[in-house]
Amino acid sequence: MKLYNSIGPNPQVVRMFLAELGQELEIIEVDLMAGENRQEEHLKRNPSGQMPALELDDGSFLAEITAICEYLDEKNGGTDLMGKTPEERAETRMWTRRIDLQIVEPMTTGFRYAEGLELFKTRMQTFPDAADGFKSIAQEKCSWLNEQMEGKEFICGDRFSLADVMLFCFLNFGATVGQAISEDCTNLVAWFERVKARPSSSA
Repeated sequence: MKLYNSIGPNPQVVRMFLAELGQELEIIEVDLMAGENRQEEHLKRNPSGQMPALELDDGSFLAEITAICEYLDEKNGGTDLMGKTPEERAETRMWTRRIDLQIVEPMTTGFRYAEGLELFKTRMQTFPDAADGFKSIAQEKCSWLNEQMEGKEFICGDRFSLADVMLFCFLNFGATVGQAISEDCTNLVAWFERVKARPSSSA
């Protein structure tokens, strides 16, 4: 298998997940800043023009980070990262979806419409006037998640999972683009430091 990689939090999710699995893949860099991901060669891998993409052994491609990570987990026999029982897998998917829809989407949309506007305005529809609203939604949902984290080591309790990987990568990204975690979110801040201490966090 080959991982088509670039800058940004989405590829980092897959790299960190791979590091947690202890698996190494051939990495091929795609120049996102130069728009290589929007060129014909990459669009054959992922018609959405997004990063990353995983080339399978049969030459087919997978995109979307949750699908890629679930596939990699299954290929490794199923691990705690996704869950070893139907109940654990459902719990992982529930929290991963909540984080994706409620925090990741508004955070990244706010970035694309503001700090990232010069890069994205020719690549997609952008609505700069909506940027602050999306950022506010992300912060509101971080506060909500902070309450849900009371007494928990990780998102799924004592089990480190894909939900933690996704949230860490995007909160780490958010801190670099003016959307840092509020200091009032003490549970989330403590969780972030725990995850940051894991070797995989530098993947």
